[in-house]
Amino acid sequence: MSTGGASLRLEDVTAALETALTALGAGPTYRVGGTSAALLQGVRLPAGDVDLLVARREDVDTFAAALSSFPCLYAASWLPGASQYFTRYEVDGVQVEISTVEHETDSDVMECIGSGPWQHYVLVDCGSHRVPVVRLELRLATELLRDRADRYEPLIDHMARRGFDPDLLERAMTARGLSPERRRLVNDRLTR
Repeated sequence: MSTGGASLRLEDVTAALETALTALGAGPTYRVGGTSAALLQGVRLPAGDVDLLVARREDVDTFAAALSSFPCLYAASWLPGASQYFTRYEVDGVQVEISTVEHETDSDVMECIGSGPWQHYVLVDCGSHRVPVVRLELRLATELLRDRADRYEPLIDHMARRGFDPDLLERAMTARGLSPERRRLVNDRLTR
């Protein structure tokens, strides 16, 4: 539920996460998703906020309590149209969004739903924290589905240089319903 706006720098995301996670202490399991997850993995692309995914509504409430000294931009509440329990805070000038996403799926390759974000992630150093961020293959499939070239082009370029899991990407693109032609074009660019 991003509001858009100016693009964040890696330093902005790292500082906001460091502050939020330090305030949280030992808290619920979470994953960083969205464009900030890609930024934390070295992809240079527009990022407008930090998205934290949690499994349960009470986990959102735990984060909200930990961040209560920061400006609350959107109080924790159920968003029926998005099927998520959601809150937004401003931490060090960065919008930090914490939510569940409560859609049912058997797929293990979706970025924000099902077991995908809990199974397919990498740990990234972020200040004094090791932060679990959703793998780029799942992020790329989401951006291709949304047809946001300003997001998927930098992801493809980064993954072509740094490597990727072709099976995971293929399964993610298939699960997102991308056409065989689109999947082939992406794979061709990645393996050039």
